[in-house]
Amino acid sequence: MIKKLKKLAQYELVKELGRGGMGVVYEAHDTVANRNVALKIAHKDNFLNKTAADSYKKTFFNEAHTAGKIRHKNTVEILDVGAEGNVCYIVMELVVGGNTLAPHCKPGNLLPYETVAKIISVCAITLDYAHRVGVIHRDIKPSNILLTEDQDVKLCDFSIAQIMTEDAEITMPTGFIGSPRYMSPEQIQEDIITNQTDLFSLGVVMYELLTGKHPFSAKSFSRLIYGITNERPRALRNHRSDIPEIFERVVYHALQKSPENRYKMGSNMVADLSLVFDHLTEPSQNLEAQKKISKLQKLESLQCFSETELWEIIHVSEWQEYEQKQQIINTTDDDVLFVVVSGDIQVYQEKNRIYEMTQGDFFAISERKTSQIEVTKRIFTETPVFLLQIKIPTIAELSIACQLHLNKLFLKNLAQVLQ
Repeated sequence: MIKKLKKLAQYELVKELGRGGMGVVYEAHDTVANRNVALKIAHKDNFLNKTAADSYKKTFFNEAHTAGKIRHKNTVEILDVGAEGNVCYIVMELVVGGNTLAPHCKPGNLLPYETVAKIISVCAITLDYAHRVGVIHRDIKPSNILLTEDQDVKLCDFSIAQIMTEDAEITMPTGFIGSPRYMSPEQIQEDIITNQTDLFSLGVVMYELLTGKHPFSAKSFSRLIYGITNERPRALRNHRSDIPEIFERVVYHALQKSPENRYKMGSNMVADLSLVFDHLTEPSQNLEAQKKISKLQKLESLQCFSETELWEIIHVSEWQEYEQKQQIINTTDDDVLFVVVSGDIQVYQEKNRIYEMTQGDFFAISERKTSQIEVTKRIFTETPVFLLQIKIPTIAELSIACQLHLNKLFLKNLAQVLQ
């Protein structure tokens, strides 16, 4: 029996840490490197049948193969792999004090809202990285997310991960594989899997961390499958009335049935989650942000932006109110993009009015100049004006879709950089 092993290769077993579908994880001491590690040993019973053993071995070592493609501080690092006889093992970094999120998915042991937002943000940005290098985890769940002693986050167990390459079928397991409670509809239906499958699963984890309940809880497996594929998740506020509304927005976006309607990438999810911190630290500002969203949604030129993209813009922008006949200048050290939210503006060159702008128009002003540089154009308000202003370097923080929309509109409106 594996549990009677005292040593495997150069690794002395210290104690058992946990058991999963693919094997048993021990804390072990690496006698060569003189450090403690996590040692996963494959279940021995799975090697009794040769045909099944070959498939199981491929799946077991898939974790090392896929995790090896990822070099990220928030994933558990693979240190070594090997086999002695019919005993296969994977050596990983030992996450000191690392506990899974599973205990925090119960009603009596929930984490603070801000902590949940931080954990999910780290998971989302880590998945964003994994997806960009071609790896889909396929088994995101609380027990595969570790919380360290210093409250850092580590994703682990890439044993059933899928590599998005032409020869992926050589290494990746296929079929109905994963943890049903956290599967996406397409995963359950054994349909095409994309990175958005992981984001659906992360949405389920987030729901559980916030409420201690499953969004599609059911008394039978068949009802669970039906709920995931057909039903809307129960409202978060049915479980906790004080949950900030922005959490509802993020969770329901992640849990859309169709992958096309979910977040495209983890970075998009992080952009929305950043608004949670604004709400938790300054609730009054969140209410003000919603009013700003409503104003932007009324602008014809911004109709191509989704509500999520408008939230992104609000997060990186500032709003300025100008009185009638007031000059608009750039007081920052960056080039600034302006959107006229309301009011009318006149642009002058010397004493001549050369064109007008009104609500929905875009323009930009270069960084503030020294007194030695001549300013050839000046901008004045014709009426009281509200302007949204974005420092151009911060546009890089927006999602790719949002950036493309801004660039397209900027050109379409014939906006000009004023010297």
